[in-house]
Amino acid sequence: MGAMKKGTIGIVVAAVIVVVLCAFAVRLEASADSVAVLRAQGMTCGSCAGKIEKTLGKQAGVARVQVDVDAGKVVVGFDSRTVRPEILAERVTGAGYGCSILQVLTPEEYRAQTGSTTAFVRQGGGCGGGCCGK
Repeated sequence: MGAMKKGTIGIVVAAVIVVVLCAFAVRLEASADSVAVLRAQGMTCGSCAGKIEKTLGKQAGVARVQVDVDAGKVVVGFDSRTVRPEILAERVTGAGYGCSILQVLTPEEYRAQTGSTTAFVRQGGGCGGGCCGK
């Protein structure tokens, strides 16, 4: 009975650890209650887009990032309780690109304006010979 009890305790402990880790992971994932549409200057290729995506992806409260190099826009889904759009623009500026806030919308307003059901798909890109070298 002692070995069986130890095995049961081990299973319960393992289950508790899995539940705690899942809960921790869910808490870390940001949920977007706002969408910031930013104008970024100086982007020339997919490498620029990747640099901006990586920079904003590290910011607490950012759920998703879409970069459209051709239009010079960065669309960021973010948790407004965690980060402000001004901070997002500052991060893009810190990555080496000029940046200003065009709009801040709810996800529903963004979908209504763009007609997009997949609002955060990376567009533009590819390194077309004129890479920024940043």
